[in-house]
Amino acid sequence: MNKDKKKIFRITTVPGSLTTLLKGQLKYISQYFEVVGVSSKGNKNQLEILAKNEGVRTINLEMTRKITPIKDLMAVTKLYKILKKEKPYIVHSHTPKAGTVGMIAAKLAKVPNRLHTVAGLPLVEAKGFKKKLLVYVDKLTYFCATKVYPNSFGLREIMLNEKLAKKSKIEVIAKGSSNGIDTNHFDPKLYNQLQKKSLRDSLKIKENDFVFIFVGRLVKDKGINELVEAFDNLNKSFDNIKLILVGNYEKELDPLFSETTKLIEANTNIIETGWTNDVRPYFSISNVLAFPSYREGFPNVVMQASSMELACIVTDINGCNEIIKHNENGYIIPKKDTNSLYESMKSTLSNNGRLKEMGQKSRKIILENYEQKNVWKAILSEYKEL
Repeated sequence: MNKDKKKIFRITTVPGSLTTLLKGQLKYISQYFEVVGVSSKGNKNQLEILAKNEGVRTINLEMTRKITPIKDLMAVTKLYKILKKEKPYIVHSHTPKAGTVGMIAAKLAKVPNRLHTVAGLPLVEAKGFKKKLLVYVDKLTYFCATKVYPNSFGLREIMLNEKLAKKSKIEVIAKGSSNGIDTNHFDPKLYNQLQKKSLRDSLKIKENDFVFIFVGRLVKDKGINELVEAFDNLNKSFDNIKLILVGNYEKELDPLFSETTKLIEANTNIIETGWTNDVRPYFSISNVLAFPSYREGFPNVVMQASSMELACIVTDINGCNEIIKHNENGYIIPKKDTNSLYESMKSTLSNNGRLKEMGQKSRKIILENYEQKNVWKAILSEYKEL
């Protein structure tokens, strides 16, 4: 422990958020502050892997993603005791449950700087009692925080319209995004024709096939029901198209319609890869990202695909409509609109030259606005100002 450095606790509900969504950031910040990662243990020793990869100390704090009042209270109590002992200068939380647990415990422990990053609001899609509960929990979290960082400007507007926190507390760092994008890592030039052919062959994709790709959780909130229906309808008229679905199902938290799962199983042109640690090879053999999500904070997938020079079809929601400009580097459609998604996907099939231009423009936008090191420097500057 370096006594000359002020101590920062970075908290997420599950360690995957620290290892993947904030990859590299803790290591960078630890050059200037003593950084401690706090999260659940996770699968396959994720917390230990995080400590090794980021070069920071970690603390196990078991939390659940669901609403579990008794377990949540236990987590708050345990974290409060840890904070009283460790006395960090800053507690910075990400993800909803870690935000609530982290901000309440940090306020009770009188931590001077209590920061929470908002990377999406589940209340946007909630209704009735569930929405009221989520609004209450968010207001409580932001009340306990000293600063709240929505990771997109659209998210900031939603928070202000819902009156979730005082305007003076809410701030977007840099131009949005929680971690930016490493454009040297997400670079289409890293993949040659031989590598791409090898992957296509393994997935039974022909050289002249047109490939749509989706990356993310295969859940209702990501628009998978609409995407599969639109693709299946399109496939009836065009047989040289493929849809790659990269990600896992969450059948307990947000299941797909049974009709959707049946279509996925029945249509041989829909390819499931499951979860992968490296999505770049799949982007390299694709023509268009189709990302019809209902709600986002600032979508990493759209940044990744754009950095890989893909045109993107996205819904008109915050984050997505900040990265993508309609008819410039992609297409923006209404959410939950299967027909608009179908028409946009159809229009890209005869538009290959234009798609290439759009993809090049996408990468340029990422380079100019969301380069990872610039986002890290902005976050570091925020810490230093505190």
